[in-house]
Amino acid sequence: MSDSSATHYVAPIPEGTVAVDAVKIAEKPSNLWRDAWADIRKRPMFWLSMVIVLVVLLMAIWPTLFTQTPPNSDCQLSNSNGGPTAGHPLGFTFQGCDIYARTVWGARTSVSVGLLATLIGSVIGLIMGALAGFYGGWLDGVLSRVGDIFFSIPYILAAVVVMSVFAQFRNVFTLAFAIGGFAWASTARVVRAEVLRVRQADFVMASRALGKSKFGTLVSHVIPNAIAPLLVVTTLSLAAAIVAEATLSFLGVGLGSDTMSWGNDISQAQASLRVAPMALIYPSIALTVTVLAFIMLGELVRDALDPRARARR
Repeated sequence: MSDSSATHYVAPIPEGTVAVDAVKIAEKPSNLWRDAWADIRKRPMFWLSMVIVLVVLLMAIWPTLFTQTPPNSDCQLSNSNGGPTAGHPLGFTFQGCDIYARTVWGARTSVSVGLLATLIGSVIGLIMGALAGFYGGWLDGVLSRVGDIFFSIPYILAAVVVMSVFAQFRNVFTLAFAIGGFAWASTARVVRAEVLRVRQADFVMASRALGKSKFGTLVSHVIPNAIAPLLVVTTLSLAAAIVAEATLSFLGVGLGSDTMSWGNDISQAQASLRVAPMALIYPSIALTVTVLAFIMLGELVRDALDPRARARR
């Protein structure tokens, strides 16, 4: 039988096959950040923590939006440890200052120290971790051992020593450097581990094959693709830095007593805890809620950026 007379049989095409196998070109390609946002925006705890964080940031940037009462200049001893009155919903401190006004204005100092300390620690950790993970060899060994030394030193204890030595220079910047300068080791470890993973990717090999320098490849390709874990660590570190500021101020080695912060207010209120506990409780609640909001936000971002965690839900 010749080829021209041969019978060819073709299996029938089931209905719907074309629609199932068709590629939706109009849809945007998925990526890590888009998937994370699609997951996290469905979580009620994310919106709750974001509202708290935004309120605290507004208090720090624009305190007069929440109160018109001067936190220091309107103090009267006749109101010492007084209860709530009209215009003073939380009562008064031992010095007769408005507790609500001091709590609102104290957010500026506590959040400023937390942000600066986190920025300093994140920058140092990013540089050290990225260089150690990407270049490897002796540089990785040296930077890793330096990181181990700083990791073994409790940064609260180190900050106590630094602030005691520079007692006459107690301000927001000194305290932020004292905290952030010793809290970068954990960030460096996370960044190093992520850079070690990313540097094996094909796009890194392609960048090197096209003639780009190692440092250029690190800055333009490796770091942007290894930044996701740093975002999570930064959020959690911010909460820890705010707690560190309050702890140091409570111990009397943080900011000066004339500086308004939640830690200073808690420290000053402990003397009258038995007769007027609310002067200590209210700034403690503000500190606790703020730290809890940042921790919840960091945990949610970590789960959203982890595909395995999303698959388990």
